Amino acid sequence: MNRPDADADAGEKTAAPENTSRRAWLRKAAWTAGAAALGGASFGLAGLPVRADDSRLKQLKLSWNAGAICTAPVPVAVKQGFFAKRGLDVELINFAGSTDQLLEAIATGKSDAGVGMALRWIKPLEQGFDVKLTAGIHGGCMRLLATRNSGIVDLPGLRGKIVGVSDMASPTKNFFAITLKKLRIDPDSEVRWRQYPVNLLGEALKKGEVHAIADGDPTIWMLRESDHLYEVSNNLCGEYQTRVCCVLGVRGTLVRKDRVTAQALTQALLDATEWTANHPAEAATIFAQYAPQADVGQLTAMLKSHTDHHHPTGDAFRKEIALYADDLKTVGVLNGSTDSNRFASRVFSDVLV
Repeated sequence: MNRPDADADAGEKTAAPENTSRRAWLRKAAWTAGAAALGGASFGLAGLPVRADDSRLKQLKLSWNAGAICTAPVPVAVKQGFFAKRGLDVELINFAGSTDQLLEAIATGKSDAGVGMALRWIKPLEQGFDVKLTAGIHGGCMRLLATRNSGIVDLPGLRGKIVGVSDMASPTKNFFAITLKKLRIDPDSEVRWRQYPVNLLGEALKKGEVHAIADGDPTIWMLRESDHLYEVSNNLCGEYQTRVCCVLGVRGTLVRKDRVTAQALTQALLDATEWTANHPAEAATIFAQYAPQADVGQLTAMLKSHTDHHHPTGDAFRKEIALYADDLKTVGVLNGSTDSNRFASRVFSDVLV
């Protein structure tokens, strides 16, 4: 694995053949792309009118988890033309492998970008994958449930209990371990975690093999509704009300060598995320083909519960990355010696300026 130099961004941008005025012109073209229309056309990366089938569209590959409702803005960006309006022809790749494999695919150019969970990506990024986080997408979508007769009504009620999760390194497990730690409950010694296939979490709870279960939407939402479970907590409580959980990562070489394209991709996805926040029912309809276990009404309710209006960029996003790094250090996921602010600055790129 190649470990990028912390100063690679600055070095490569200095060496770029474009002069300052040329870069400024290109950035202006990318920012205005899609903002205007002429005879049904949008304006692409070079400021020229393009259509969705135009050969001048820049081709990119975007990896995502098609089963996660929090990634709804991705198909929305395709269906509603947000990518095309920014001069992009984006191929979606439903990636089912490990996070390490996903980030390696992005870093090595097999994919150009990906959307995923911050609490799953931060540890692999600490290892040096050449992927830059360019924007947050939204908050919400992780929940912890218990039966209504369990007596568990808050996180302190988990002391001495068993919690079922689908993955011991999942963002959900990491999140609730962090929140337990902040309540001075040791998530390793005072709570037990037991792994099950995601489709068996509900059965494990019914059989009494676990006292609570934690996972992400749409699975955990559907279990809450079908089994009439109590939502003990979620990742929009307390300080996390305004914290993003889903992020966009872009190949480092794309950011450094073709910043205009990285900018266009980031802005298109942000546009799609805001559209999702304003049109949850329409977004749910677009996403429905990827979640056959839920109907459009249920998917709409899930999207309304998420914070798609919260999609930070710039220094605000960098600070959120640093906060998550601090959190992950408290539960031993990130190395205690890692400087959270330096780490956040290394893995983040402000492509929108």
